[in-house]
Amino acid sequence: MFGRMRRVSLLWRVLLATSIAATLLFAGTAWLAIQSAIHVTEQSVDAEIHSSLGEYEFLWRTRAESLAKISVLMSTMSDVRAAFQTGDGATIRDTAADLWARVSQEDAVFLVFDPRGRELASLGGRLRDSGRIPEILPAAMKRFPKQAAGFLGVGNRLYYMLLTPVYVQTPQGPALLNILVAAFEVNDRLAASLERATPGSDFVFLSGGRVAASTLDRSVLPEGAALPGSFGQLEHIRLGGNEYATLSSPLFDIEGRRIAELRVMRSLASSDERIRQLRRNVAVLWTAAVILALVLTTLLARRMIEPVRRLDRAASEIARGHYDYRLRVDREDELGRLAKTFNSMCDSIQAARDELISQERLNTIGRLSSSIIHDLRNPLAAIYGGAEMLADHEDMPRAQSRRLALNIYRASRRIQELLQDLAGRARGRDEAMEICRLRDIVEAAHEAILAAAEAQGVEVEIEVPAEMELPLERSRMERVFLNVMSNSVEAMPEGGRLRIGAARRGANIVVEIDDTGTGISEDLRKHLFRPFVTAGKRSGLGLGLALSRQTVVDHGGDIWTEPKSGPGARFLIQLPCEPAASRSPVKA
Repeated sequence: MFGRMRRVSLLWRVLLATSIAATLLFAGTAWLAIQSAIHVTEQSVDAEIHSSLGEYEFLWRTRAESLAKISVLMSTMSDVRAAFQTGDGATIRDTAADLWARVSQEDAVFLVFDPRGRELASLGGRLRDSGRIPEILPAAMKRFPKQAAGFLGVGNRLYYMLLTPVYVQTPQGPALLNILVAAFEVNDRLAASLERATPGSDFVFLSGGRVAASTLDRSVLPEGAALPGSFGQLEHIRLGGNEYATLSSPLFDIEGRRIAELRVMRSLASSDERIRQLRRNVAVLWTAAVILALVLTTLLARRMIEPVRRLDRAASEIARGHYDYRLRVDREDELGRLAKTFNSMCDSIQAARDELISQERLNTIGRLSSSIIHDLRNPLAAIYGGAEMLADHEDMPRAQSRRLALNIYRASRRIQELLQDLAGRARGRDEAMEICRLRDIVEAAHEAILAAAEAQGVEVEIEVPAEMELPLERSRMERVFLNVMSNSVEAMPEGGRLRIGAARRGANIVVEIDDTGTGISEDLRKHLFRPFVTAGKRSGLGLGLALSRQTVVDHGGDIWTEPKSGPGARFLIQLPCEPAASRSPVKA
């Protein structure tokens, strides 16, 4: 992955980095905004539910206080008390009917019971399940003469009861005459009146875990099952596909036991829709912002990267050898200073190049002179030595004189070949490659060193197969073997053995030149094929092996040394069996 990224242009890297940064920045900002909106919405819903519960408690308390005042008023009026003393239901109804019509609350029913639990009269209608009221009278009478209030659950129906004692004065003191019970059923109509007083909230009264009254559509409520949720905790529940926030408040009976509860519920549908709309708006704004950021980044990045592109083109021109190429400097910032530095660097490179060319020309002349001297040394030495022996020994045997003359002829011919090769290279012409027998090349080099080898007692063994052929520049390769074999002979002044062998290895032929001379040190081996590196020779220039390696490399091969377990040195020459594609071999 990182390897592919390194091939991406700088502009696309900037755009990719900017797009990632912009995406993460706007995504993080949008997420924070949405989370903040959700948190604020939840807090608002929680506050509204608590406010609705407070409104309910206030309205309920007001209603209960109003009902208590009416009950006290009725129980303290003389004519009503006189009617209560008769114990006659008709008399009680007739006496309290006018007062009831003026002060009674909607849906409230007043019942009159004697202390034994017998119902005497009913004002404002009948009350279902009124037969259960005598069951709560003993508990209420414990709280007399104060009023007793609480809820009464009958199945899934729920009633609110307010019991007011009516006392008469007797010689023994106050005596309980009757009990005035004000009651009303907690039903859907009552829940609807609470909903009208607190818009936005729904009320559900539960008795025994079942719904007694509700402002919600009954179809969304669980049929015959308890309403989900825990008592006393603000929770979120799902009903009819909608989510609601709910908070419960306990409802107690006359004895103070929790027998029912009120659920204040707030639908989250509108809040969820607002959150969804916010998410859509944020997504649209985020997309627009990212696109705008990418467009602006593209424009700015192109302006910033254009000088870098010009610098890249200039560097490419310099790499192609156009050293007079210069950048236009039209800004004063860091990139402008970089362009000035680049131009100064180009000036320095061009000046250094001109100086280097001048020095290289001088060095070339020096190397050429050294190469000529090195190549002419051996044949000139052979001519000089042969001529000296002929001049000093006039009575030399004819056979020896003939051999010296033949050596002088061969040396002079080699000098002529070297001069012709030098003239051809000066005119840019390479020697044509030809298919040569490798053994002929080795034997030609052997003839040139034969006299020196015999004089030093060096035995030369040539183990090159006669049928081994490969494409070579004959004269150059003869000089390679001559250089290597001459070095081996010079390394054995007290005599020794020189072996030249060859073997095919795949598509190459490897020639092994092995001697029993003084060998090559490890330090010298590292630099042996560099120019002007020599050791153990009084008059050597250190060019022979360097020139030989260059010749072998020009043929597509290589030359190197390997350490030996015994005395002496080992040179290996690797040459390809097939010629280079650019050269056509000629059959010798």
